[in-house]
Amino acid sequence: MFGKAKKISIGPLEYSKRLWLRLSVFAVMVFLYAPIITLIVYSFNDSRRNIVWRGFTLDYYVKALNNEDLLLAFGNSITIAFFNTIFATVLGAMVAVLLWRFRFPFKAGYEGAMALPIVIPEICMGVAMMAFFTQVGWPTSWGWPLKLSPIIIAHVSFSFPFVAMIVRARLVNFNRELEESAKDLGATEWQAMRDIIVPFMKPGLIAGALMAFTLSLDDFVITFFTSGPETVTFPVKVYSMVRFSVTPEVNAASTVLIAITVVVTTLAMYIQTKSKSSLTGD
Repeated sequence: MFGKAKKISIGPLEYSKRLWLRLSVFAVMVFLYAPIITLIVYSFNDSRRNIVWRGFTLDYYVKALNNEDLLLAFGNSITIAFFNTIFATVLGAMVAVLLWRFRFPFKAGYEGAMALPIVIPEICMGVAMMAFFTQVGWPTSWGWPLKLSPIIIAHVSFSFPFVAMIVRARLVNFNRELEESAKDLGATEWQAMRDIIVPFMKPGLIAGALMAFTLSLDDFVITFFTSGPETVTFPVKVYSMVRFSVTPEVNAASTVLIAITVVVTTLAMYIQTKSKSSLTGD
């Protein structure tokens, strides 16, 4: 009656039933998200220190919103991210079309050169951009928003390869017969590009633009090396506040930046997923 229960064997593809895999996923999730969750929770802490929880409050969000220096830095970051998104998207799309469509000498080398800003450590990129602007004597006395131009140029230089990579991945699935059919019907090269290729590229362009916006908005290292003495962005301002003390006001400002980054990244991933679904018909 109470016979020995038969042991159920785990299939080779049933990864979710393996204990070691569950533990490793749990450990990864804790190491990745525990610091972020802690920062968000303590942004509501009713205490000047982050050591002990003293109760819930929104006062530090109000203080962060009334901090003029913080708002000015946030405005600079939004302005830089806006112009970077425009220039990086246009440049990245042109590079993607060039690499997808044309064959030319040393194409492999050109592709490698385009990928360099992605693989080079950010601090090296920041030092290189600082040395470049110093050597060319880039003026720092311009008024706003021209004084943000060194940061915008630096951000475009490292974010447009990401746009090119996303747009090119989209173009791989393009049916060239559509373009040939348009030309057979009398369309010019420009009309085929405007009415056939660009609409097909649209999901990749939007996803790439959102990626460029996110990369620019929360960049610290390259901005730190290329910003002038009177130019402060949101991440640099948060860093300067952290140097004195990690207050809930700093946590609140960081939480706002995390929220914006998550929303934009989620939107970019949604557009990419939707684009893939439209191609596969799922």
